[in-house]
Formats: sequence, C-alpha cells, structure tokens
Amino acid sequence: MKKNTAADPRTAAAEALAHQLPSAALLEAIAFDGHPAVPLDAAVVASFVGDSSADLAVILTDAESMKAAAGTDSTLVSIVDVLRPALEAAAAVLGTGVLADARIDDAGALFRDPSTEVFALSSDGAAAGWFAIRIRENGVITGANSMSDESMAVNLGRISNVEMALTVEIGKTRMSVRDVLSLEPGAVIELDRSAGAPADVLLNGRLIAHGEIVVVDQDYAIRITKILDVTEGLG
Repeated sequence: MKKNTAADPRTAAAEALAHQLPSAALLEAIAFDGHPAVPLDAAVVASFVGDSSADLAVILTDAESMKAAAGTDSTLVSIVDVLRPALEAAAAVLGTGVLADARIDDAGALFRDPSTEVFALSSDGAAAGWFAIRIRENGVITGANSMSDESMAVNLGRISNVEMALTVEIGKTRMSVRDVLSLEPGAVIELDRSAGAPADVLLNGRLIAHGEIVVVDQDYAIRITKILDVTEGLG
C-alpha cells in the first residue's frame, strides 16, 4: 500500500466514501497498487453520469459487520442500501450528475483495468474493504485504455440492440429505515410532487424526458411531452 500524496477527484471521492461508511472504527482510504487478492464477483457497483462520469465499486471483507454498524439486521435492507449514502458521497465530489441505482455485480474487470484507481478502506492497518473508481471525461475512459472516437463508434454499433432499463417515476420521497420497517397495508406515502404533475422518464437511472401517464388497452403507459438535453437531464 501507499499513502495518498496528492489530492485528485479519485482520492477525494475515496475519502468521502470512507468517511460515510458505517463502521465501528474510522476508515481511511489508502491508494493501492494493483488489485486486491479477494473475490471481486460480489461487489456493490454503480455508475455516475455527469461532467466527469465514473464507474464505482465497493468490496467489503465483512458485509454483515457493516450492516450491523448501520443499525439494522432486517432482510428488507440489503448491503446495497447500506452503501448507497457512501456512494452518493463519493459521487458528489465529481460535481453535478446522476448516480444510477447501485447493484451487486462482478467488478473484476473494473478493479483490474489500468485506468482504475484502487483504494484500501483501512482501519488500524487492516483492510475492511476496497474501493475502485474509474473516471470518464465526456463519457470516455481516461488513462491508458482510452479509445478513439472511431473505435467507440464501432463498439456502440455492436451494442445497439442491447436492452436497457426504462423507468417511469411519478414521484419520490426519503424515509428512514425505522419508517420503512413500520409500513403496513393501508399506509399512505406522500410523494414530492402534486397530482397531475409530469412523470419523469429515466434510462438506466438517468433522467431523459418528462411525460404524462395515460391508459392504453387497460395498461398504464406514458406519453412523452418533453425530451431533455444533456444539461437538463443532469440538473
């Protein structure tokens, strides 16, 4: 391991994440050469899209201890939920943008990419986990593996038929774990917008359009009323 000697967005993001992680002891983010010799197929990963976009991944050596430190042992709360605030703190360092939904996935390719910066999440010299961050400028990976515009176009052509998750959001709210666990049939959750307000259309967690809810053959649908440009979608 080596101590962080220069402040850059990756280091600042790692430090913000380490400080936000629920832990019995204060965690420190320490830059690490190479990749950790631990299984990387069950990481909590998320993508951030903004002026400086990034791929993020967290591996914990003891996820159950982290959940316990967060103050919950409910099966309704996953390690993804526990790590979400820490990932949001890391993403906030990168500026204005949207952090997609986190998920459990194989992060081996990300951790081993030469363009990725890896940090040990250390407490008293022992690694409690690992954090990987790969920054993209304008959607392009920076570093040794950066691709030309031509090669990117070819790769995009190869994935043009890949299905993506399109989500319609009529509103949202924030609730404490205590309030979530107290929900029961008949409970009413108040959302952050009024009846009749436009619904948001999100592509892989990124806001791309507004629309209105309609019914088509007894199924709900959405009529698009406005397509957002990149700046509006990230705002």
